[in-house]
Amino acid sequence: MLLGRRSRAMRLVFIVVFVALAVRLVAVQEFSHQRYAALSASELTQTVSVPAVRGGIYDRNGEVLAESVTRQTVVADPLLITHPEPIAAALSPVLGVPADKLRAELTERSGFVYLAHRVPDAVAAKVTSLRLVGINLVPEPQRVVPDGQLAEPVVGSVRYDGGGASGLEYQYQSLLAGTSGTKNLMQAPDGATLPGSVGAAVAAVPGSGVELTIDESVQYIAEQALGAEILASHAQGGTAVVMDVKTGDVLAMADLQAAPTGSGSKAGNGTPVTGGPPVAASSGPTLVSSAVTLPTGVEEAPSNTAVTQVYEPGSVFKLVTFSAALAAGIINPNQVLEVPAALPMGKYTFHDAEQHGTERLTATGILAQSSNIGTIEVAQGLGESRLLAQIGNLGFGRPTGLNFPGESQGLVPGPAAWTGTSIGSTPIGQDDAVTAQQILDAYNSVANGGVYVAPRLVRASVSPSGGVSAAQPSTTRRVIDPTTNSELASMLEAVVATGTGTSAAIDGYTVAGKTGTAQIPDPNHLGYIPGAYVGSFAGFAPAEHPVLSAIVVLDHPTPIYGGAVAAPVFSTIMAYALHHYGIPTTAAATTSASNTAIGGTGTITVPAGAVTEGP
Repeated sequence: MLLGRRSRAMRLVFIVVFVALAVRLVAVQEFSHQRYAALSASELTQTVSVPAVRGGIYDRNGEVLAESVTRQTVVADPLLITHPEPIAAALSPVLGVPADKLRAELTERSGFVYLAHRVPDAVAAKVTSLRLVGINLVPEPQRVVPDGQLAEPVVGSVRYDGGGASGLEYQYQSLLAGTSGTKNLMQAPDGATLPGSVGAAVAAVPGSGVELTIDESVQYIAEQALGAEILASHAQGGTAVVMDVKTGDVLAMADLQAAPTGSGSKAGNGTPVTGGPPVAASSGPTLVSSAVTLPTGVEEAPSNTAVTQVYEPGSVFKLVTFSAALAAGIINPNQVLEVPAALPMGKYTFHDAEQHGTERLTATGILAQSSNIGTIEVAQGLGESRLLAQIGNLGFGRPTGLNFPGESQGLVPGPAAWTGTSIGSTPIGQDDAVTAQQILDAYNSVANGGVYVAPRLVRASVSPSGGVSAAQPSTTRRVIDPTTNSELASMLEAVVATGTGTSAAIDGYTVAGKTGTAQIPDPNHLGYIPGAYVGSFAGFAPAEHPVLSAIVVLDHPTPIYGGAVAAPVFSTIMAYALHHYGIPTTAAATTSASNTAIGGTGTITVPAGAVTEGP
């Protein structure tokens, strides 16, 4: 009897437990399954970033200078690979990666391994055709530079992750980069992605493009002419910049250096450009075409030296002295000054490049022949305060407005830093350190009727849908009154007609400008490096109705004179640009003294009887 009651009690307990479990099971499956499914998924779900397609960089005519394309990256899931040897052997000739290296990667204790980044489409198709277990392709953006090294210091480079590293790529990173998206992947505890587990995604927003003021064809000519002259004059490097006089648009900005002996052509990210099948694993973030190449022995400079590197400008800086003296009424173009053979000043004695006795020169003649002594005499009449005011007025010692990464505003000593000889050295382009762009801005002001116009490198942005938004026009300000400017322009024209700048002449056009030959300061000791000079020429054309301005600077050239090495390059570049833009000829045919630098080789010599200048 007692046993029967216990048996019934146990059955009742089992029934109650079973009913409770059934109720709980129904509650979980019917009422709480979504909550538990979400908890389960959260343990396995990983949110990954989807990179946005980076906006392109284009020249003023829409030619591509840099753009991003989607390439396929080869990845592996070693956890799914049971026989790595035959897979490594099959992939090695396709990827251009040693089989031993692939075998080591295919045996890693991981669910995801990169084998080759950003492979060409043909390689991706071959990998797909092999149908190898555990081998997959994932999309990855790559920066493509169709014109190779052209304007590389200006355009800049990208990091391995695709972000801007230098130049305009860095400056306009936020505009070019776009906004990354996201997607959800479910992964097993070992890291392997579960098939069919891609969840809801937030689409990436492509970056906007940037349209530059650079003209691809003018840039090419500038680089070719400058590169040939670097080789011909055995210079260490050089800079050439071309501007639209009215708008301030930089049409070309070339920055080159002599390549180290034995070095090969370099790709835009420092990757050698080689022939043969691609080595996908080392392709890097930038794919560079060799369609546009430089003369052998010359390569792109590591930075945009036109705005990042300062130098003592020498005689091209005399524009500051003469513009201020003309405005102050200290001189007029035809005024005759007595120029002695030497000019003692404190512990120093200033000389001209060529020895001479006391001579009488007009102010125009002093500028045309680049007389240091005559220029100092003009500066003494002008005085320290008015000279310093004009230096700042013309933009020296202040930013150009380009806001280019690493740009220097120059080094201009103020009144407190002046010594007893500063009134002698500063007017002839010593003591102050400036950039090539700042010198060009000053000459462009004269070309523009005395109105300074800020330079610019970007003229528009391009939305992902193709819409173009024009950039703000350059700011302007008057820096030289119209009467003074007209006189100064005529004096600069005489420099090319009869003075030190005859090699800047262009057949059919009048040219105005100024040569410069400057000593290079010794970074370790007081004074200058013996025998080390910078040769330059800055000017504009046509002289009577200027359209284009340009500057050329050669670092450590032989011969040293700007009139011999920089002026011919100016002539070559400017002649092409004037014809390229259809500017009508303005003068009777002249014999240009250009050395036709494009393709030129050998050593340039100073013509017999040529007027030269000194630092």
